[in-house]
Amino acid sequence: MKVVMDKKPKNPIVIEGFPGFGLVGTIAVEFLIKHLNAKPIGMIRSSLMVPMAAIHESKVVEPIGIFHDPKNNIILIHALSGVRGLEWRLAEIISKLCKEMKAKQIISIEGVGSTQGTLNAYYFTRDQNNKKNFEKIGLEQLKEGIVVGVTGALLLKDKNVNGVFIESTVGLADSKAAAKAIEVLDKYLGLKVDYKPLLEAAEKFEKTLNVIMEKSKEVGESKKDDKELSYLG
Repeated sequence: MKVVMDKKPKNPIVIEGFPGFGLVGTIAVEFLIKHLNAKPIGMIRSSLMVPMAAIHESKVVEPIGIFHDPKNNIILIHALSGVRGLEWRLAEIISKLCKEMKAKQIISIEGVGSTQGTLNAYYFTRDQNNKKNFEKIGLEQLKEGIVVGVTGALLLKDKNVNGVFIESTVGLADSKAAAKAIEVLDKYLGLKVDYKPLLEAAEKFEKTLNVIMEKSKEVGESKKDDKELSYLG
């Protein structure tokens, strides 16, 4: 696994969104890339990933792309591919990259299951200043819970990681929860994102994501017994 980048901005805020419950992080980061007009500056590559090229709006989308918004100095890590089995390696490589760039903070966006049909938002941070900023915008602190995947590995590996968790009732893509995540980030970072019109775009994008993730799962399952190649489960 390696990071390939055209440049490494200094002191950015890093936001990552990996496929998780409701694909909330993936959709939210897609929102931000478009709204902030962030430009691709790199990608994370691994021979262990499913060799699948996603086509979106007539363009090839990197399984894990790295984008930069110079105006706000925000790095966006956008993941479309399933990363099961690579969580620790990704956490290590992202943490190392953030240290090299001297990132101000890392923000992980995740969906969490809800049986009540609510869209409550929660935060996690070890930094007292960030805690005050989260509470100023009305977020509740996540006091109990289990975080898995890349975000879980990052929380264990890097003390600079903050989490934004949005309740979701949808197993696959949840555009409403993603829009809520955008609302939270808008208030927290002062990005001036008009997240409401983005909801329609999210609903369109979620259909594409559903197809991509289902195909990725099918490819992984069909190849999991292949001893010559190693695929995500």
